Amino acid sequence: MERVVLDGRTLTLEQLEAVARRGARVELAGEARQRMAATRAGIEERIAGGETIYGVNTGFGRLADVRIPVEQLDQLQRNLLRSHACGVGEPFPEDAVRAMLLLRANVLAGGYAGARPVVVERLLDLLNAGVHPVVPCQGSVGASGDLAPLAHLALVLIGEGEAVYQGERVRGEEALGRAGLERLKLAPKEGLALINGTQVMAAVAALALVDAERITAAADVVAAMSVDAMEGTDTAFEAAIHEARPHPGQLASAASLWALLQGSEMRASHVSCTRVQDAYCLRCTPQVHGACRDALAHLRGKLAIEINSATDNPMVLPDGRVVSGGNFHGAAVAAAFDYAAIALTDLASISERRSARLVTPEQSYLPAFLVDASGLNSGFMMAQVTAAALVSECKTLAHPASVDSIPTSAGREDHVSMGTWGARKLALVVEHARMVLGIEYLQAAQGFEFRRPLRSSPALERAHAALRKVVPALDADRYLHPDMLAAARLVDALAPGQ
Repeated sequence: MERVVLDGRTLTLEQLEAVARRGARVELAGEARQRMAATRAGIEERIAGGETIYGVNTGFGRLADVRIPVEQLDQLQRNLLRSHACGVGEPFPEDAVRAMLLLRANVLAGGYAGARPVVVERLLDLLNAGVHPVVPCQGSVGASGDLAPLAHLALVLIGEGEAVYQGERVRGEEALGRAGLERLKLAPKEGLALINGTQVMAAVAALALVDAERITAAADVVAAMSVDAMEGTDTAFEAAIHEARPHPGQLASAASLWALLQGSEMRASHVSCTRVQDAYCLRCTPQVHGACRDALAHLRGKLAIEINSATDNPMVLPDGRVVSGGNFHGAAVAAAFDYAAIALTDLASISERRSARLVTPEQSYLPAFLVDASGLNSGFMMAQVTAAALVSECKTLAHPASVDSIPTSAGREDHVSMGTWGARKLALVVEHARMVLGIEYLQAAQGFEFRRPLRSSPALERAHAALRKVVPALDADRYLHPDMLAAARLVDALAPGQ
């Protein structure tokens, strides 16, 4: 079984996916345990010395000026989790919750929160035992971090809230009992340490990113199939064109498209035709797909930093000082979420334009709606309409969340990132883009049927064969919904290395 060792500094997105989706086991590194113990000792010394520390012996937010007596400090932390668990809406999916548990544990392992090592160990116990807190998806404004959803996540540690265990939704205390886990008794600051950060937005966006990277690579395969099915040319993908404008993503997409089309009998059959150049949705594919690749590379760089960063407040610094700051603010990643959603919307948009051409005989040189006896049969008419509807939704979802802000906590928290909504929107755009590409995949494969006995390139014929294993060619109208779902599921597998 895969194993991940958390040290608070070196977690990768690949490890995150392994834990979130494949059940990789997680443990705390010894050096991280020592680091946490050292900073915790500093916190306890300051409490014993009567020092006023925000969130340790004071209220929270607008109530930061209220001093809390020593005998009530433990109650303060429990009250924090209870009062802040105000999320609403559908629960986050299991893989996202697992990613949240992992990221919060990793942040605490960095030692800047002043929490005891046992807090990380209990978070990892939930992960390894398959106890998944029920975390509503709405309620975070992205500063002071993801307070509401993280409070729902943390409540299960103290035997409250709700969790899903072995497929059943139960009270937190019952989930712990069934899994053989004990409730955690919070020490001063530890409730705040569990909820002050960007781990919900980072978890959702990280999983969306790894999916988006796969479908963006797969989009080159689907687009190349459409180019060949519509008797397009590979000339626009020649390396010399793109070396003159060397954006990394564009270079990669052009090289992919060029390689995918080599050896195609379909391409060779019309190499001397009179058409000079293809429509933009074919010819400009490397530029659009490449821009998406670059946007996702930017997001990967931001998340690689974020998932190994301290986002607590106050922070316990290596020199022992406890200081207040604003690392919980999601602005560092929120804009990148929006950028990625915009780029993926453009990817879906150009895919839909290829789908539209495929069903239009004057543009595709194929039968109307890619079916024999059109009129009696409607073929892929409505599948393309569905792609158009999804792209329209993507355009609305691509409106940036990070430019919005609304004051909270009686004006103390007067500028927020809306990064969690940005991450959720990004995940929705990824789902829509996958389906749009799945529809194009269905149509391009159908186009191949009308070019027979000519064959495409070996690589594209493999993609065609993969689809035909689960979806037969469309000879006459049938129930297309299952075909569309099957094609969308196969999109990720088209990416090189999958």
